[in-house]
Amino acid sequence: KQWYQRRVRGAVGELFTQAQQIQGWLNTAAYDIAASGAPVSWVTPLGLPCVQPYTKEKRQVVKTPLQDISTSSPVPSMDVNRRKQSTAFPPNFVHSLDSTHMLMTAIKCYQEGVPFAAVHDSFWTLPCHVTRMNAILREQFALMYSYDVLKKLKESFEKSNPDVEFNPLPENGALDINSVKDSEYFFS
Repeated sequence: KQWYQRRVRGAVGELFTQAQQIQGWLNTAAYDIAASGAPVSWVTPLGLPCVQPYTKEKRQVVKTPLQDISTSSPVPSMDVNRRKQSTAFPPNFVHSLDSTHMLMTAIKCYQEGVPFAAVHDSFWTLPCHVTRMNAILREQFALMYSYDVLKKLKESFEKSNPDVEFNPLPENGALDINSVKDSEYFFS
């Protein structure tokens, strides 16, 4: 099992080097913020503030005649959990961007009278509106990423964490984000 995991991760690393570099930057930035004693926080492109609530947990053992029960509960006044802040940040940040894209799509569909429903990353409309919703999905995605999301994130980190020195961002790739508008396969 571990042999396969190493092979798959190695192959993914070869195919998606840029994504791995970004994930590494996000992990390191989150760890450095947590090491300063603060939780990781950011604002989505729609202005929604996000804060990771991960703190060290207080563990307590309750002894009963039958068994010992171990409980844990986060205590707000305790130190942030550096490891959890670091490992949880990349997926939480990506989820916040995905939800931003969903909200932007929902708003645009509403403005155009296109019925819209969604669960997580599955978007629906009536069959007669599929073509227009597909175009809206692409347009809103291109709009959201038409500015440098990571650069904006780093700038906000630097402003809210002035005592933390952040690594330089990985270089941007050469993708023209507007090319998604013409992509046959974009979203499933």
